[in-house]
Amino acid sequence: MLRRLTVLPVLAVLVAAAACAPADDTTAAAPSASGTAACAKESLPLKTAGTLTIGTDKPAYEPWFSDDDPTNGKGFESAVAYAVAEKLGFAETEVKWETVGFDSSYAPGPKTFDFDINQVSISEARAKAVTFSAGYYDVAQAVVGLEDGKFASATGVAALKDAKIGVQVGTTSLTAVQDQIKPGTQPQVFNNQIDAVNALKNKQVDAIVVDLPTAFYVTAAQIEGSKIIGQLPAAGGTPERFGLVLEKGSALVGCLDQALGELRSSGDLAKIQDQWLAAAAGAPVLR
Repeated sequence: MLRRLTVLPVLAVLVAAAACAPADDTTAAAPSASGTAACAKESLPLKTAGTLTIGTDKPAYEPWFSDDDPTNGKGFESAVAYAVAEKLGFAETEVKWETVGFDSSYAPGPKTFDFDINQVSISEARAKAVTFSAGYYDVAQAVVGLEDGKFASATGVAALKDAKIGVQVGTTSLTAVQDQIKPGTQPQVFNNQIDAVNALKNKQVDAIVVDLPTAFYVTAAQIEGSKIIGQLPAAGGTPERFGLVLEKGSALVGCLDQALGELRSSGDLAKIQDQWLAAAAGAPVLR
């Protein structure tokens, strides 16, 4: 995942930029979440009875959210969250959002949310501290540089080995830099993503690595004269996936998986992707 960007009103640019969304995962369809007794609304193990509490970070930026307001249902993750809530039987007025820092969302310990949605990639290490739902989005990591930068024309990962790369701490973007690009110098690690973006803008680094939808946002809205150099291939052939985050051992996960399964099999999840993440297609893959 990737984080904290200044929110600007450019989502329309992103939505209009491409024809199709990235492939979703192929998890098998599940029975109706609301149609099974264990997943009946009144039976769900919630933090607050009658209310579905959802966490995410602040700012909540494009294209995952819109106008830094998770409650408006706009942006891919806000739309997914409300679609899941509906499958579980919750009206919009019965959904409560709370701010949860990215790192805190998957840290060990009790949680104040029923689930968190915040571009958190499912990983074996994180799964030791929290429980993940099935994946709701397959994500690629992308390299962003300046159009006049010396690495702007790179077509392969090897061509980036001498680049000074900026990336946010604690993210799978950092893992991708370390494991796939393996730059000759240590990447510059920033506490938040906006600092990495500013470092590129000020030419303190040659490139930054973020997830692909965010890369489109960075180039369209945050750094004039920047470009997506390319997306990194899936490490080991296994796609990276975002999952909903739950407290370790939460019994709610089965119902969330059922809800996601319904959204996937009905095509609604793909429609949400098409609506909000259409720009995340077509970027060249670095070989």
